[in-house]
Amino acid sequence: MEATALSVGKSVLSGALSYAKSALAEEVALQLGVRRDQVFITNELEIMQAFLMAAHDERDDNMVVKVWVKQVRDVAYDVEDTLQEFAVRLEKKSWWHFGRTLQDRHHVAKQMKELRANVEEVSHRNMRYQLIKGSSSKPANISRQSVTGTTMSGIEEARRQEDRAKFDLIQIVSKKEEADLRVIAVWGKSMAELGELSILKRVYEDPKIRKMFECRAWITPSLHPINLSEFLKTVVGQFYINFLQEAKEEEKATLGAEVPKIMGMTKKDDLAQEFKKFLKERSYLVVLNGIIAIEDWDLIKTCFPDNKKGSRIIVSTEQVGVASLCVGAENGAPEHKQLFADQTLHVFCRKGSQHGMNSAVATSGTNIVTTGVNNYPKKNILTRLDTLVMATLEESRLIGRGSEKNEIIKLVSDKDVHQFRVVSLWGMGGIGKTTLVRDIYQSEEISGTFEERACVTVMRPFNCDKLLKNLTTQFRHKDPITDITVYLREKRYLLVLDDVSSTSEWDAIIKYLPKAKTSCIIVTTREENIAKHCSDDERSMYKLKNMNHEDALILFTKKVFKETLDLEKQYPELVEQAEMILRKCNGLPLAIVTIGGFLANQPKSALEWRKLNENISAELELNPELETIRSILMRSYDGLPYHLKSCFLYMPIFPEDQSVGRGRLVRRWAAEGYSREVRGKSMEEIADGYFMELLSRSMLLPSQESIHSTKGIESCQVHDLMRDIGISKSMEENLVFTVEKGCSSNSQATMRHLAISNNWEGDQYEFESMVDLSRVRSITCFGEWKPFFISETVTLLRVLDLENTTGLTDDHLKHIWKLLHLRYLSLRGCHHICHLPDSLGNLRELQTLDVRGTRINKLPKSIINLQKLNNLCAGMKMMDEDISYEESKGEGAMSYRLCIVPAAGMRPDKYGVLVPKGMSKLKGLRTLGIVNIAREGKDILHDMKRLTWLHKLGVTGVNKENGQELYSAIVGMRRLESLSIRSEGEPGLSGCLDGDYSSAASLLRLKLYGNLVKLPKWIQELNNVVKLKLRSSRISTHDDAMQVLGNLPNLASLHLLEKSFQLGNFCLSFHSGTFPSLVVLEVGLRIDFMGDVRSLKFKQGTAPKLELLKFCTSINDSESILGLPSLASLKDVVLENFCDGFELAYMRTELARNPNRPVLKML
Repeated sequence: MEATALSVGKSVLSGALSYAKSALAEEVALQLGVRRDQVFITNELEIMQAFLMAAHDERDDNMVVKVWVKQVRDVAYDVEDTLQEFAVRLEKKSWWHFGRTLQDRHHVAKQMKELRANVEEVSHRNMRYQLIKGSSSKPANISRQSVTGTTMSGIEEARRQEDRAKFDLIQIVSKKEEADLRVIAVWGKSMAELGELSILKRVYEDPKIRKMFECRAWITPSLHPINLSEFLKTVVGQFYINFLQEAKEEEKATLGAEVPKIMGMTKKDDLAQEFKKFLKERSYLVVLNGIIAIEDWDLIKTCFPDNKKGSRIIVSTEQVGVASLCVGAENGAPEHKQLFADQTLHVFCRKGSQHGMNSAVATSGTNIVTTGVNNYPKKNILTRLDTLVMATLEESRLIGRGSEKNEIIKLVSDKDVHQFRVVSLWGMGGIGKTTLVRDIYQSEEISGTFEERACVTVMRPFNCDKLLKNLTTQFRHKDPITDITVYLREKRYLLVLDDVSSTSEWDAIIKYLPKAKTSCIIVTTREENIAKHCSDDERSMYKLKNMNHEDALILFTKKVFKETLDLEKQYPELVEQAEMILRKCNGLPLAIVTIGGFLANQPKSALEWRKLNENISAELELNPELETIRSILMRSYDGLPYHLKSCFLYMPIFPEDQSVGRGRLVRRWAAEGYSREVRGKSMEEIADGYFMELLSRSMLLPSQESIHSTKGIESCQVHDLMRDIGISKSMEENLVFTVEKGCSSNSQATMRHLAISNNWEGDQYEFESMVDLSRVRSITCFGEWKPFFISETVTLLRVLDLENTTGLTDDHLKHIWKLLHLRYLSLRGCHHICHLPDSLGNLRELQTLDVRGTRINKLPKSIINLQKLNNLCAGMKMMDEDISYEESKGEGAMSYRLCIVPAAGMRPDKYGVLVPKGMSKLKGLRTLGIVNIAREGKDILHDMKRLTWLHKLGVTGVNKENGQELYSAIVGMRRLESLSIRSEGEPGLSGCLDGDYSSAASLLRLKLYGNLVKLPKWIQELNNVVKLKLRSSRISTHDDAMQVLGNLPNLASLHLLEKSFQLGNFCLSFHSGTFPSLVVLEVGLRIDFMGDVRSLKFKQGTAPKLELLKFCTSINDSESILGLPSLASLKDVVLENFCDGFELAYMRTELARNPNRPVLKML
């Protein structure tokens, strides 16, 4: 676990050091005469970085160290800001070369001197106080204080805690009103180290307890599996010894006659029966010390009758799973009590009448559940969540997980599969992975399938030796650990490895496990890449998804009201608040069960529930009954490496429930400096890798519209509860501040990222009283723009994201040229922006310019000065906003009149913009579009040929005059991954794209809008293409075209929009063996165009992975889609623009025949 301050400090320092060591920084320092200071600062930063790494290795929680780390972070910010300020100013010759040379050099020297002094002081502070062992050993005075504290107050406090723990445990054991047999489980990190043995022993020997029970026994089982006969004789022997010490003479005589009879028995069944008879009329206390496996408990518990004498069994164990299940977690979450304040000793017991053995042992059987490796970190080892999570989630295991359980059981128990298998189950924390695999492990379908079974939880820190010892015990293997491989080689075994957190853990374990016969290993993990590493076969990987709304509501009401009920009928006043709670939980079982359990003990009123909804973030942090949720989600956050923590802590900038585009996020991370160029990979490529890694760890979730885009997630969201953690952590580090309704204005906040909510309605005075803009690196506005959001003090701004901001006009951009550090500028969706100022060319650090969805139809000439520009995104309409060319002309003329047009006679284009000559100077461009090449196209295309780094290109205005020139330019773009082409006029694209296109194989996404007549030959070579869209293509040979498209091996998303085909109304057939990777299919037609598709026919064996089918038509035909039952993976069918009189009976019948029971939706 790494502290947030340390992670952020390492991230910032890494960025500052990278820049300080760069050739640009060296050149700037040389020209400004401060090279010596620059070298010194760089060297000091390297030393600081080494110290931070040492602090990370030590897991140092010292508050002084944390303060120092924050100081390192701040000075690293200052270094990077100052050096970059020099670099940016140096590029402005007017600043350096005229008139003020001596004055400016003096100013720079002074700044560098101050900066050097700050760096030197922070560095010396570490040496002075010896904060980190990397600098020297811990200071003597601190050590002496530590020893003093331990020998005096520490010992007294330990004694007081032990006395309190003893008192609490006696209270639990000695409840007189409970006559039923009660099972009590005591769990902790280590029975010897934490003193549980002494506490239990003190309770066991307490005079009050001794008087309560006629028979007492303290048993430490020495073997696994347990020898029941020897165990029962040992118990009886102890009963006899303890009884003799306290019983009266006549009682001794009675017991003296029974004990030899029991001791002399040899048959196990007779012995068990006589043992039960012996206890029938006696109250007893039995302590089972050190139970390591639930199978031992399953065997032992059958021998102890509930004689209604108030008897007690205490189970002590180092395994949380054993503790929970010994008291019957399968019947609901047990009562839990923490005996020590530092959370190292816990007690489980059943509530109320359920304490009796009837509830605790009624489910006896041979199924084993879990044991874990008893090895934990030294501090804050396991919080309350470790004792409660499994029991909490047990309540949800039968709701909404039936299909997942059945599918995994099929994978595990298939006897026809004669090979070793690894099944990987992955998903975010709290999703119910552990609960599901344990339910599967205990299932009847599995119980008789394997000769040997074991289930272990991989504890932190990882210790392979202890894990293997645990396995040896569970597998009933008595030989040394090294022989476990030999022992299992001829066995058919099942092993559950729960919570594998790294590939190295898996590699360390698997080498001891033979890949024998039809054995199987089930792995649970939070990360997709670990699941892939463990399972070679993609079919054996299973992502556990969030519960759907219906199941979530059932689980919630069952937890709150102890039964399933119709909330709308019985508690209509609670429906709205319940929906808000479920939206916050977002299908996470842990959150649903925990919050439901809390509300079960609260008044069932809308007012109380509203209070929870309004303050849920604070409740999760402060309410002990809800801390389980935050604690388990914090594990996911704590497990992130420092560079991913910085990326995740960026997410609170965006509003709750907002979907954030992948490109937007990745480009912003790159602009912020969160990624660096590495071995030829660009900053954006590295940042995109971070995006995918956060997705694989379930820290980011694919947004709803991205779920079916399995080949490329286009947008994401953050789970609301994870977002709350991000907000809390980013506030700790002064990273993100959101100006919103109700935010505090007591003191001016210093922050790096400013977000302005759409619900804030304050004025300039209020804004300036809250916000210090001098250190702000990004501003993101989600509401109405106010001119005072940017002032003269904003000098370090890197990101200005005004996407979909209202009230922004051209006048507001007049002074944007002053933001010399700006790297990312987005005006996307700002509909009143018509022009960009010529001064935009001064923003020489700019990497991304996004003006899509504005009324800009021509870019200024100064754009060619932006030598660092990587992404240029423009166009009044996005290419995907599908309207025909003829339709666009009318709308374009209106937009044309709304803005002042700089060039008379220029015909507006709803999609593209005109760009100036000289674009070839922007050699770093990776994204360019949408460019209108209808006018001066040849000059523009000549420039394009030199943009060899382009990965994404969009053009419009293609015609017969420029078509061949365009094709010539595209053929030379060997890195091109995404290509969008839209034609102008009736000839369209016909003849424009013919010829050899040898680099077509690099394309991943292709959109062709315009008259093709036939598909270009090179399309059949697109072996890597994932997404393909056609519109107004008027293809005449539809069967040939479908065969070509059907043979593309990786095509996952196919969109055949209106006028794609040119024939009479016909049936579009999908033949067997085609479209092997297709996940999304959209087919559209217009009733007024008689050449479109009238119906679809899917033959057996086509599109085996198709999940979403969207059909847009207004034809009144009840059999428009044939063969739906043959689509094995189909989940959703969407019908759009169907007439009201359309008969759906046939469609519903066909879908009912599909084993997946797809959902039919009408739009």
